[in-house]
Amino acid sequence: MTLKTIMSLVLIAGSGFAAPSLAQDANEGQILYQKHCSDCHGPSADGKGSLADAMIMKPKNLSRLTAENNGIFPVIRVVMRIDGREPLVSHGSPMPVYGQYFEGSGAVLKTAAGQPILTSSPIADLVVYLQGVQQ
Repeated sequence: MTLKTIMSLVLIAGSGFAAPSLAQDANEGQILYQKHCSDCHGPSADGKGSLADAMIMKPKNLSRLTAENNGIFPVIRVVMRIDGREPLVSHGSPMPVYGQYFEGSGAVLKTAAGQPILTSSPIADLVVYLQGVQQ
């Protein structure tokens, strides 16, 4: 952790806000994934969910994100797709379709280069789960 990041966390903690969590829960992420994502992206994240055939733009095979990104899991892109900063037309509206389910207290993820990414705990859990299903 860089000195700047440590100082930011100290300031946040000292200002009465809860400091972001560094621990994520892949099991929680799997529960969220199965409840909100698997109908389109498939139970095994292969893009073959029960609703996939009805979609004009076929769902992404989420188990191949690392393979399709030169062996590096695209943390920033995945977070931005889930939280809606990078909307997807195939979802019919900006993500998250289930917005209130992905809100929550702060969490910190890190990119492969070590860059910290602040996001909600549910999104962090989903990302860690998706990292675990990569082929």
